[in-house]
Amino acid sequence: MGIKILQQSKSQKQKAEAYIFFAKAADMGNLKAMEKMADALLFGNFGMQNITAAIQLYESLAKEGSYTAQNALGFLSSYGIGMEYNQAKALIYYTFGSAGGSMMSQMILGYRYLSGINVLQNCEVALNHYKKVADYIADKLEKSEGIPVEKVRLTERPENLSSNSEILDWDIYQYYKFLAERGDVQIQVSLGQLHLIGRKGLDQDYYKALYYFLKAAKAGSANAMAFIGKMYLEGNAAAPQNNATAFKYFSMAASKGNAIGLHGLGLLYFYGKGVPVNYAEALKYFQKAAEKGWPNAQFQLGFMYYSGSGVWKDYKLAFKYFYLASQSGQPLAIYYLAEMYATGTGVLRSCRTAVEKRLKFLKRRRCIQWHFSYGIELPFKDIHLARRLYDMAAQTSPDAHIPVFFALMKLETVHLLQDILFFNFTMRWKWMKLDNTLGPYWDLFVIGLIIVVLIFLLRNRYG
Repeated sequence: MGIKILQQSKSQKQKAEAYIFFAKAADMGNLKAMEKMADALLFGNFGMQNITAAIQLYESLAKEGSYTAQNALGFLSSYGIGMEYNQAKALIYYTFGSAGGSMMSQMILGYRYLSGINVLQNCEVALNHYKKVADYIADKLEKSEGIPVEKVRLTERPENLSSNSEILDWDIYQYYKFLAERGDVQIQVSLGQLHLIGRKGLDQDYYKALYYFLKAAKAGSANAMAFIGKMYLEGNAAAPQNNATAFKYFSMAASKGNAIGLHGLGLLYFYGKGVPVNYAEALKYFQKAAEKGWPNAQFQLGFMYYSGSGVWKDYKLAFKYFYLASQSGQPLAIYYLAEMYATGTGVLRSCRTAVEKRLKFLKRRRCIQWHFSYGIELPFKDIHLARRLYDMAAQTSPDAHIPVFFALMKLETVHLLQDILFFNFTMRWKWMKLDNTLGPYWDLFVIGLIIVVLIFLLRNRYG
């Protein structure tokens, strides 16, 4: 019940109600609820931060075999947060966490062995850890969709509908909605895509997506026809799964030379959805779509040559098409490239390249909570933790004193401005983003200004 409320909640009050259910379930000994409560205590959700209590709860959970708790204790030990700074102990926690099935622990161990952090540097061991995570994600990706392609790929950039904002402001949305109703086909397709996947603050709404796609298709948009085909192929509340309808709309789009429509027909023939399996027809349509630069079709060609599905196995051609698709960020193409480099299939084996491809694959799948595990970023913004880590850096090396001083200056400036500078857009309060407002290198300008002021003051004093 608590997880369901948390997933559907849109307000702090609803989230607080979810944690009340978690607390009750935790009192009854439910491990998942106890994990949620430990996380809440650690990160201070709803003003209930208590790191000591969180650690006690994690330790209790770890004894019960919770890999989530093992991973959390490893993280806290590695940074000395609420417990003794102990890298050896952290390594033990991560090892137990990975053995229990924690993908995050696998990522952390992979990064440690790749970089030689408190362990002997070993690319092969790192590759093995990353492989487990990549296999897990790839398996979920293929199972959830039934076919090894991305569910939705935006053809026009909906970002054009809004400037730099990650959320489409309500008045702007109303304006584009007005344009769509007036018959602007490109806006109709873009709004359909946004509602299809729930982007820029718009709720996922299959009915609205289908509505806009149908209007655009009626006006002759091949992209809209193709997306209607995808909706019926995959099935949802507004467009129940129907292979015949999917074939109809894919054919309409393909007749206009649309790459998504051609690719859709290829999928239907490849998997025998509504038509008999016909690899020759599938190959023909995939080739036509790939020639138009559609990365999912390029991936499918690579997959056919890699697996020998309807064609002779040809690893060189597989590599060619996987590489082409990977250049557009097709995640499974990147995954298979990593496999080829890891096993030396069709290419010269390279552990380092295989690791790089697997990390690229995981990043493309937006495993945000895992990014910090291989040195990209921490999973949350914690100013107090940042201060602690800067202090540790200064204590570790005298050479770090000056860069730490400037980093702390920036940190405190950001903290101060975030506390002061609020502004309102369409009844929603948002934090001011300094990088967007003042530019990505605003901190360097501020430091430069401080130096100029200091030089001016010193010249006046001693000049």
